[in-house]
Amino acid sequence: MAPAPRTGPPSHPGNGSPMNPAPDTGLVRAAQAGDPRARQELFAAHLSLVYNVVGRALDGHPDTDDVVQETMLRAVAALPRLRDPDRFRSWLIAIAVRQTQERGRARGTAQARLRQLADWTELPDPAADPEGETLASVSLSTQRREVAAATRWLTPTEQSLLALWWQEVAGVLTRTDLAAALGITVAHAAVRVQRMKAQLDLARQVVQAWRADPRCPGLDTAARDPRRRQGPLSLRRAEQHVQDCAVCAGRLAPLVPAERLLTGATLLPVPVALAAKVAGLLSTGAVATNAGSVGLAVGDWLRRGVAGLSAKTAVIGGSSLAAATAAAVLAVHYLPASPPAAKADPPQPTPSASAPATAPSPSASPSPSRAPAAAARPVTGVAAAELYVAPGGSDTNPGTLTAPLASLNRAVELVRPGQTIALRGGTYRATGPVTITTSGTESQRITLSNYRDEQPVLDATTIRDNQWYVTQRASYWTVQGLTVQHAKTFPYVCVSCRGSVFQRLSMHDNGATGLVLRGPGTVGNRVLDSDFHDNHDDAAHGANADGVAFKDGDGAGNVIRGCRAFRNADDGVDLSGFADPVTVERNWAYGNGVNRWGLADFAGAGTGFKLGGGDPVPAARHVVRDNAAWDNASYGFTEQNNPGAITVTGNTAFRNGGDGFAFWYSPSVLEANLALGNGRDDNRGDTAHESGNSWNQSGWTVALLRSADPAAAEGPRRPDGTLPGTTFLTPTRPGVGAKMAP
Repeated sequence: MAPAPRTGPPSHPGNGSPMNPAPDTGLVRAAQAGDPRARQELFAAHLSLVYNVVGRALDGHPDTDDVVQETMLRAVAALPRLRDPDRFRSWLIAIAVRQTQERGRARGTAQARLRQLADWTELPDPAADPEGETLASVSLSTQRREVAAATRWLTPTEQSLLALWWQEVAGVLTRTDLAAALGITVAHAAVRVQRMKAQLDLARQVVQAWRADPRCPGLDTAARDPRRRQGPLSLRRAEQHVQDCAVCAGRLAPLVPAERLLTGATLLPVPVALAAKVAGLLSTGAVATNAGSVGLAVGDWLRRGVAGLSAKTAVIGGSSLAAATAAAVLAVHYLPASPPAAKADPPQPTPSASAPATAPSPSASPSPSRAPAAAARPVTGVAAAELYVAPGGSDTNPGTLTAPLASLNRAVELVRPGQTIALRGGTYRATGPVTITTSGTESQRITLSNYRDEQPVLDATTIRDNQWYVTQRASYWTVQGLTVQHAKTFPYVCVSCRGSVFQRLSMHDNGATGLVLRGPGTVGNRVLDSDFHDNHDDAAHGANADGVAFKDGDGAGNVIRGCRAFRNADDGVDLSGFADPVTVERNWAYGNGVNRWGLADFAGAGTGFKLGGGDPVPAARHVVRDNAAWDNASYGFTEQNNPGAITVTGNTAFRNGGDGFAFWYSPSVLEANLALGNGRDDNRGDTAHESGNSWNQSGWTVALLRSADPAAAEGPRRPDGTLPGTTFLTPTRPGVGAKMAP
């Protein structure tokens, strides 16, 4: 039975909002030290906050309870690493945001941003509220309904800020919490809030004019312009019309300030069964399956959880404000459909850092200064090319070996199918984002390569923090022998690419995932013998920087082979939202999810191989064989709620902080896998099929490994660029686990 929480209030409220003070720092420290009663009280007081953030983000999806439980589990496990007890609330919110993102986009949000008007049966009417009964049940005023409708006309960035500001006004979050969630300064947050409120008021005026009966014909024409895309363009056209139209202006009522519209709203109640499960997991470390086993604690949990939030908190059931909260989660952490538009705001400083977190194992690097694992000797690139680029060249040159170009930007403009671009050694200081639009063909590929044994380094330090560095929208390319570093966001994104090969690359110290392939029609691409490491997104507290990813797209025949994804702030390999099978073969993921940069409120997940996810969740039948995951902060291998039958054969999970193999939802096949020294070696649902794994056998211990020292595996690659030879993780018993040394 879970211990009963202490009944007394915290003796020293922190510096939170007046309606919702921050938790007593002494209580946080006691929970960190292992006091079970302090832990119960601390998390009970925040259960309702987490439930409301997640519930609104997922808009009532059945996964809400699971995400809340997972948030609490991760928070409990990571609590000892929280260095500033005063930041407990924003830290917990960051984890909840991250876990909601892991379950994918809110239903319809991404599709609505991407679909053409012709794809809709009719223009979405802001007056039409599919959750009308829910709105009515909480007695929203006319203008509250207008605010709820107006959120649909805002951009995802504006929606995300609105959702966080709404909770600030409600007394749940402070302005400091809001700024921390966005990864910006408090002063900059104030400016953005004012801009968002002004845009919200414009959207509310559009809603009023749209609802007028009869509606102004000019407004109807402006909003239905078939040239526009669904989203912010419709608001700009409509608001311009409303501001210029005397007919519409005469139908507008004075706007009640949005802050006043919060009064009288109510909380989403935490389900009793969920409170029981969370109380159980806090007392035992695992989700309780029998609500009765902790029944005595549930009533107090519910009372404490609701007391932890302001009584005036605005929770609009299943209304479109839930979609706004979903945007708060997704706009920051999900790869957008295209690079964001240029912005006038200057780059913001990195949040103040605290002391680096302790690594989960002796093998993890204590600082970000560790040098990349270099090749034993340079792998030879191309010996001849049609176009040459060199750091000392000029874009007015013809691009020959003796008169090379200066920039990759110019080279990709000039290249044609069947040609090769050779980059000479040295560092290239990027002058602007690179967009690749010229495709090769299956018989006339385009090659972008290092020249001979020279080592080109593409440094994207000068690229703004709202711009991807390289965006490839072309097919049949071979990209090899390059290093890309210091991009403030995504260094290389391949959108709807076909038949491309990425090999012998090093993508490191960037502000988002090293290499991303995404979009519909992502077919037949291969990522080979490359290293993706030390990528960390400071603004999002580590929550959006993986090693390599196939995400949010579809297409057959994609392969990741011979790669290492290590020391990234978030995950190693990420397949979330990708609908078709990806073959993941002989890759190593290690040391991911460790806060080596001293990021405040660190939110990196730290999974070695994340094999699915999204909302709706694609049932992808990935093939995962002969891979190894070690010293990651969280799971070694997980389906991440992918219901597809994943084939997981001959892999090794060692010394990961969470489960070695976590497969709860799918009929996946797990055979001949090895799990040792993890937080829990395996965690599977009833639908998984398993045989011949180490946990199906007796006697498996670390002593059966030829070596538990990862030094060789984490060292230089072989001369041909393939993974280094090592006896690390090689078992003395044959037939189980990854083949570390072929």
